[in-house]
Amino acid sequence: MMIAVVSLLVLGPERLPRAARTVGAFFRKARRSWESLKGEVERELEAEDLKRQFADLPKPAELMQSITAPLDSAAYELRAQEQALNEAIRKPGAE
Repeated sequence: MMIAVVSLLVLGPERLPRAARTVGAFFRKARRSWESLKGEVERELEAEDLKRQFADLPKPAELMQSITAPLDSAAYELRAQEQALNEAIRKPGAE
């Protein structure tokens, strides 16, 4: 209120509306700039968080290895059993 009274006395009633519009435009521009900066910082923080989350995930090669290792082991065991059966069949006098 005090600022309005001082402004009216200093600028007068003719120049006060134009000065108020100029000040209002300045504050709108400052607010838009602040919101833009704030949004950019938030997006950057979200991007960093996503990068951190992806870094914690296993690499594709590690993931494939963890999936295929048990399968390879089971296949090796089956091959060994197959060879043992084939040898038992080939031996004369095998029951």
